[in-house]
Order: sequence, then C-alpha cells, then structure tokens
Amino acid sequence: MLKEFKEFALKGNVIDLAVGVIIGSAFNSIVKSLVNDIIMPPIGWLLGGVSFEDFYILIKSGAAPGPYPTLAEATEAGAVTVNYGMFINNLVSFVIVAFTLFLVVRGINRLRREKKDEAPEPTTKSCPFCQTEIPRAAARCPNCTSNLEE
Repeated sequence: MLKEFKEFALKGNVIDLAVGVIIGSAFNSIVKSLVNDIIMPPIGWLLGGVSFEDFYILIKSGAAPGPYPTLAEATEAGAVTVNYGMFINNLVSFVIVAFTLFLVVRGINRLRREKKDEAPEPTTKSCPFCQTEIPRAAARCPNCTSNLEE
C-alpha cells in the first residue's frame, strides 16, 4: 500500500497540484494584504474615514448593551452581527484572484494553441515508383531500389 501511494504521489500531476496549492495560499495572503492595506483604506477615506471592516449590522446585543462603534467591541461584548464590511473585503479579494487566474488560464490556452499550430515537419516521403513510405533523406528506395532524384 505504501508503494502504491509513493507511485501516486510521485506522478507529475500530483506534484504540480501541490506546488499550485502552496503558491495559491501564498498569493492569497498577498492579495488579502493588497485589499486590506492598500485598496480599502483610500476607499474608506473617500467615504469619510470609515473602515470597511467595521461595517456590520447588529442582530442582538451582547452582555454589555450597545451601541458598539467597532466590530471588535461588538464581538468582545458577545453581540450577534452580520459582518458585511468583511464580506466586501473578501469579495474584492476574490475578484482580484479570479481576474489573475483568468489571465493565467488565458496565457496557457494561447500557448497551447500556438503549440498545436506548429505542425512538425514530415520525416518521410512517398517513393514515386512503388508508393511506399521512405525517409526524406533517402537517395534510393529500399523497396524497389529506384534512384530518387529531387
């Protein structure tokens, strides 16, 4: 059983998948930082100095009665909230990752199409006398021994 698992794990596709997952998780942290630290603060500033992470709807107050100016205070008090500001941040992160993935897939598809269009040069030709397939560099047909002049 261990031998079969080793054969499976060492196949090229499994290793490619593992590398993709690791790079994807690293890319996810970069995109999260981009959204939380670079994109959303200026948008919040334009909207009057608010933080998108603090946008929430209070469903039920916690142990200490509200209002709660920040989501952290509401969570600390044990309030039940709908955190739509965090959802907006995650939505922006998703759009950035999806767009980047779209660009990668588009580039890969373009490379595959170019590879298909490049047909390899034929390595054989047909003997004009006996019509058998022979190597392109042949000067004499090995089947009918005719001289092949080109």
